[in-house]
Amino acid sequence: MKHLGIRIEDELHYKLHYISKYEGRSGNGQILYLIKKCISEFENEHGEIKIENENNNN
Repeated sequence: MKHLGIRIEDELHYKLHYISKYEGRSGNGQILYLIKKCISEFENEHGEIKIENENNNN
């Protein structure tokens, strides 16, 4: 597992947690859900993203 720290505006933070609570997820779970959804949509349009080297993934 990797750790990803991001800076987020107060309003976006509030709205993210509002939606995540509504959908029964934690804030972290909501972010992971959105990232996976984005990747899936990209791969559906452009093809699977191949992982070239496990040691170079940041």
